[in-house]
Amino acid sequence: MATAVHQLPPEETSDRPPAESVVVRFAGDSGDGMQLTGGQFTLSTALAGNDLATFPDFPAEIRAPQGTLFGVSAFQINFGSSEIDTAGDEPDVLVAMNPAALKTNLGSLKKGGLIIADEGEFSERNLAKAKYDANPLEDGSLAPWQLMKLNISQLTLDAVKPFGLGNKEALRCKNMWTLGLALWMFDRDRQPLIDWLKAKFAKAPELADANIAALNAGHAYGETAELAGPMKQHHVPAAPAEPGLYRTITGAESISLGLVAGAQLASLPMFFGGYPITPASAILHHLSRLKEFGVTTFQAEDEIAAIASAIGASYAGQLGVTSSSGPGIALKGEAIGLAIMTELPLVVVNSQRGGPSTGLPTKTEQSDLYQAVYGRNGDAPMPVIAARSAADCFDVAIEACRIATQYMTPVMLLTDGYIANAAEPWKVPDTSAYEPFPVKFLEEAPATGFLAYARDEKGARPWVKPGTPGLLHRIGGIEKAAGTGNIDYSPANHQLMTEARRDKVAGIKVPDQQVEVGETSGKLAVVGWGSTFGPIHQAVRRARRRGLDVAHIHLRHIWPMPANLGTLLKGYERILVPEMNTGQLKTVLRDQYLVDAKPLNKVSGQPFRIAEIEAAIDQALA
Repeated sequence: MATAVHQLPPEETSDRPPAESVVVRFAGDSGDGMQLTGGQFTLSTALAGNDLATFPDFPAEIRAPQGTLFGVSAFQINFGSSEIDTAGDEPDVLVAMNPAALKTNLGSLKKGGLIIADEGEFSERNLAKAKYDANPLEDGSLAPWQLMKLNISQLTLDAVKPFGLGNKEALRCKNMWTLGLALWMFDRDRQPLIDWLKAKFAKAPELADANIAALNAGHAYGETAELAGPMKQHHVPAAPAEPGLYRTITGAESISLGLVAGAQLASLPMFFGGYPITPASAILHHLSRLKEFGVTTFQAEDEIAAIASAIGASYAGQLGVTSSSGPGIALKGEAIGLAIMTELPLVVVNSQRGGPSTGLPTKTEQSDLYQAVYGRNGDAPMPVIAARSAADCFDVAIEACRIATQYMTPVMLLTDGYIANAAEPWKVPDTSAYEPFPVKFLEEAPATGFLAYARDEKGARPWVKPGTPGLLHRIGGIEKAAGTGNIDYSPANHQLMTEARRDKVAGIKVPDQQVEVGETSGKLAVVGWGSTFGPIHQAVRRARRRGLDVAHIHLRHIWPMPANLGTLLKGYERILVPEMNTGQLKTVLRDQYLVDAKPLNKVSGQPFRIAEIEAAIDQALA
């Protein structure tokens, strides 16, 4: 049974001083390549041995008008010499490629932090688009911060002039010039980026050479310019790490690999039926490259066809998987009920985003918990589990596959936009440490006769491949007769089958709930789920260093909940539940355990900051 508990010794939670970390945010137009710049800076940071966490933040528009406030794309990375759990509260450095990027991100910058601005883009036209009445680089409004004005646009044009590119193509190299400067600032090796550029532009070597020249020029600027004031080279030591093979991984990549591993542990081929939707589309993209592991991917014409095809694959003897975000999960609701009624294994991944309806397509939220636990017609129970981080998605995906195949049920796996897009280091696990859970199909009728809805000790019915001699049975969405599976509308049978499906899910064996940091009783427990793990974890550690009696509990199994959770929660005087919704887990905890859980809600499309949770802890204990 896959678990992921991070126990900290008392000296780490109370005595250890915080180690060094730096938060950098790159911001510019969607066409400025900020996601690519951030991604490559992340690669160099990982190679330098720092722990890290990232937060890509981009607009919903495919290509918003250049220079506008709603077209700004940003990428934030927090890296340091110790454990990093979040992408950071406030940037220490903001790289602003135009006025709109400065205006939309300045409020997040730490007071006294460094602004690196491309003054070449602060024209009257761009200032007007960003709704500036005056140039902030000249009017003194940036006095609370350190300001470094560079004409990055012109410096880039000068660097790539020998390669004969047009003005538009040349300016596309700005992000590489900026990246070169950032690599110098934090003492990073350029060679891996140079190798990457040569591979990326292998068929257009002149573009590779131009981008490499821009990268080197930005680095050289930092090395040789007479830079007075704020810009200094800064080396962040490597973080301690267990020996092993590491890679950076996003939540979407991690889920994809975990689903493949889960199917392998179940000794099943996997069928993925999906339909593109932000931020879940990346799972389909990653799985489509893993055909050698027995993975079939199908991009359906709509969400309903996607899940229906996955259910058909499960009926045929494969592990059916589908994924979407909140609006698509709503469309899949009837078919999820079909999987519950037919009692077939199915993994449903919900990469949550801001809602309702189309809502905030590229922003993060945790507002689909009610939908996951309750959101189907009829009494239609299904297990729900949630990943806490990008790396954790691997183990959670395996757990979803285990529950689905061992209990013959669909399973909802919850992530969100932050987890799906964020990256962090991941120690590639030893797969031999995972206990296989091979599926056993029923291949011949028992001596007492074949009953398609007979149940084993777990409440699961047999799994039969269509066409198996002597095991013909009926499948569909109409209520099944207990045992035979024939159509049966009778009141007593519907009562019996509804309770059987309920009891099967309620009886799923999940690990006892652990306390992540702190004691098993006390004044305050901060209870979270999903991507709130990092900020809660750090906030509780900071509070405990200040002597406060607070603990952190983080749920993986949302439904059914761990058997010991009620007793554990009742050991605390107060319970605080931070969520990126209006209080959904809080309501479930109150309903199930009659505890006075208090909400801390955030629905801005942005993840919690550590300081927000730390302030709520202080208020709860005041």
